[in-house]
Amino acid sequence: MRIVYVNGEYLPEDEAKVSVFDRGFLFADGVYEVTSVLGGKLIDFDGHARRLERSLSELDMAAPVTTEELLAIHRDLVDRNKITDGLVYLQITRGAAPDRDFAYPDESVAPTIVLFTQSKPGLADAPAAKTGIRVISIPDERWGRRDIKTVQLLYPSMGKMMAKAAGADDAWMIEDGTITEGTSNNAYIVSGRKIVTRGLSNDILHGITRAAVLRFAREAQMEVEERAFTLDEAKTADEAFITSASTFVMPVVAIDDAEIGGGVPGPVATRLREIYLEESRKAAI
Repeated sequence: MRIVYVNGEYLPEDEAKVSVFDRGFLFADGVYEVTSVLGGKLIDFDGHARRLERSLSELDMAAPVTTEELLAIHRDLVDRNKITDGLVYLQITRGAAPDRDFAYPDESVAPTIVLFTQSKPGLADAPAAKTGIRVISIPDERWGRRDIKTVQLLYPSMGKMMAKAAGADDAWMIEDGTITEGTSNNAYIVSGRKIVTRGLSNDILHGITRAAVLRFAREAQMEVEERAFTLDEAKTADEAFITSASTFVMPVVAIDDAEIGGGVPGPVATRLREIYLEESRKAAI
């Protein structure tokens, strides 16, 4: 049985519980991170830890453990659950106040911290990386602070279901005529071998995989332009792809009714995936 971590304890998953008054449950008052595991090692843990610290700070939420303690918990869970390839999910909420109240509780209420693993054998060898995925376009109807990685994921979940109903794999969201990002990933196009992706702001999540991929692209002498792009630009691009902690670099071969790059993964996305996996495995801890 899977072992999970809840507020300082390692427990079998069927014994792990949080309060019905937890603000993560009542208000989505919490943040999260997802760290990939390849070959039993954590991918870009430092990046995820830094973003977690920022998310907590933006919400005036206390960190229940230090970064060093968090790393130890991650490693312990990977070992206890015998994870070779997979994911470690982390959620921190503002804790369980005595009663439901919109106002934040005082500092006497300790944050809630939960971590669990998911085993994903062959995570880096996903068949979709060779065939590409198909996305649809939907309006972006999320709140304005997408740069904070909160547990408010209802609209992205709705977007996933819209895509599923349309026979697609995911959805790209549009606001003010331009694409913001995917439901759980950052979005890119390639035009004339130039990689184009939206610049960092409150409009999108500051992806950890995004930062690494753009760094590797520049080191490989690829041209990168950080700016907003339209749906029409995307539909006529040479290539398109997404990045996230669980998909790494994943080619997109169709947007709505438009095939991208002849409906097959392009050379830029394919090469970036190779570079990302190679370099990330070297730096894994």
